[in-house]
Amino acid sequence: MFGKKKNIPEIDKDQLELIQNAQKRIRQKKRLYVHFVLFLIGSIFIIAANTVLGIGKGVQFFQIDWFVFAILIWLFLLLYHTFNVFVTHKFMGKAWEQKQLDKLVTEQKIRIEKIKNELKKEAPHIAESDIYNEELALKDKTCEITIIVAAAENNAIGKDNKLIWHLSNDLKRFKTLTNGHHIIMGRKTFESFPKPLPNRIHVVITRQPEYKAPEGVIVVNSLEAAIEASKNDSQPFIIGGGEIYKQAMAMADKIELTRVHETFEADAFFPEIDPAIWKETANTFHKKDEKHDYEFSFLTYVKK
Repeated sequence: MFGKKKNIPEIDKDQLELIQNAQKRIRQKKRLYVHFVLFLIGSIFIIAANTVLGIGKGVQFFQIDWFVFAILIWLFLLLYHTFNVFVTHKFMGKAWEQKQLDKLVTEQKIRIEKIKNELKKEAPHIAESDIYNEELALKDKTCEITIIVAAAENNAIGKDNKLIWHLSNDLKRFKTLTNGHHIIMGRKTFESFPKPLPNRIHVVITRQPEYKAPEGVIVVNSLEAAIEASKNDSQPFIIGGGEIYKQAMAMADKIELTRVHETFEADAFFPEIDPAIWKETANTFHKKDEKHDYEFSFLTYVKK
């Protein structure tokens, strides 16, 4: 009673499917056999009904008794049934369907492999093209565009086209950083200079088509054209004014800012520096003294 339960051998899936298919074939053949028997009995009955009992006697089609057509139609149905059992179900059953499916899958795999091979052939050319374009972009981007500005706590930078303060160390820093470089500016900023600054190439942006500038000064009509004119410089500087600074914020790589720790009335302002875009990398504070009326800090920002 409490002995070990006997293990009943299980029939695996493939064997079960074979048994089910065999049972299905047996049922089909049985139905065909019944159909054949009924056909024989039915044919004899139809002939007897016509000849012995006189049912439908004299009814003819094309001078042939009607029961001949009835038997032929029934014979056709029997032959069709026989064809299904021994041809359609045998040669076009599940095995045939699986074979056709496998054939289609194989054809699709071949097509996919062919497409993959074609893509592999094309991939090196695509990669080379992308690398080439990247190299061109790097070649074009050979300079570090730097904004240099002195701005108050309220971002004031000037009034009536003049500086609001005089900070000796700020002027020295401007000279040291920009020396030997292109300096890009608007027309009004350029005209605020008594004369062009020495040892620097001036690039002036103006909408005036016939603007006259001293020899050696490059005149252009847009900030993009000014940067293009400065592309051989490793670090061109954008020095103002307010509208040029505003346009340059999207193009610049670095900001050299002198932050004057005071607020002033002004008519020109520097744009706000967005900390999500710019990262502060240097900050040097200077107290006011006999040469500097205001406290200030030298700040450096680089684009993230």
